[in-house]
Amino acid sequence: MTDPTPTLSSRDMVTPVMKSNGWRRFFPSLLVLVYGIVIMSLPANADSTGPIKIVAFGDSLTAGYLLPADKGFAPVLARVLKSRGHDVEIINAGVSGDTTAAGLERLAWAVPPNADAVIVELGANDALRGLSPQAARNNLDKILATLKAQKSDILISGMRAPRSLGDNYVNAFDPIFADLAQKYGAILHPFFLERIALKANLNLSDGIHPNEKGVEEIVADILPKVEELIARVKARRIIAKNG
Repeated sequence: MTDPTPTLSSRDMVTPVMKSNGWRRFFPSLLVLVYGIVIMSLPANADSTGPIKIVAFGDSLTAGYLLPADKGFAPVLARVLKSRGHDVEIINAGVSGDTTAAGLERLAWAVPPNADAVIVELGANDALRGLSPQAARNNLDKILATLKAQKSDILISGMRAPRSLGDNYVNAFDPIFADLAQKYGAILHPFFLERIALKANLNLSDGIHPNEKGVEEIVADILPKVEELIARVKARRIIAKNG
């Protein structure tokens, strides 16, 4: 049976900063700065009667690398949810090239304290660079612990390591997401790229990042889990309202 997980080399890393020249090299950093300013201006207390605020916290797969602004994961997910009657706001907190360590470093300002829920999608760059699975586990553990402490509901979407890294690496990396979901009572979406891995018609020419159709497939796949996340937020709001 053909292995459904892409086997990727270091040149295929989800790191456009390393591949770009000129002004494009600084664009992700500029986005980080602007996003940070916006987040810091948000009110500290969540509105229990307003739209459900969900932060999509991840790397380039979340950010919408090389896609039109309205065709990335966050805006497409928002449109689909609203078409299904959900009153939601999806905040795009994806930064291209982020590892779990980079995500942990920016967590304090990237996820506002009034976030009702967070979709965590990190780990692809750790695996593509062959970074320590234990370090990735530790970073994600701290991220989920922080989100749980601030009372955000959590959905963690998993990643799979390239099989070219060997069984030892794969066996250490792949279970991280399910283990942490269980530890923190988070909703688990096992594999962010489940429907598009190794499908050329659903990816950009680099074979890693989804094209517009690929994003639609990702959203369709994760949608039931996101609706489960929304249901948790609604239940928590009812409990808070009733004291």
